[in-house]
Amino acid sequence: MTTLPACPKCQSAYTYEDGAQFICPECGHEWSSSAAPAAEEVRLVKDAVGNVLQDGDTVILIKDLKVKGSSLVVKLGTKVKNIRLVDADHDIDCKVDGVGAMGLKSEFVKKV
Repeated sequence: MTTLPACPKCQSAYTYEDGAQFICPECGHEWSSSAAPAAEEVRLVKDAVGNVLQDGDTVILIKDLKVKGSSLVVKLGTKVKNIRLVDADHDIDCKVDGVGAMGLKSEFVKKV
């Protein structure tokens, strides 16, 4: 019996082969059986002054930011605790006191 590789996306062991493709039933990821598993690309997110950000960091805004779809403005110097990094245009997800959940760009924050 041939051992099938784990899913490169979710690491599930329940992959199956369909012709020249491997398929993961848990996340739906499909990949070629001839493709070697690529090393995960590590993406560094840096703040406005070049410090590397990580999940759970505390940052301060370095610019007044208008909240899209609202008349609210998040003021310069606002401290945002417990950030979460995401792979999107706005690379920080957070909760800002008085505003709620929002996405920020790392170029407008400074690590504390």
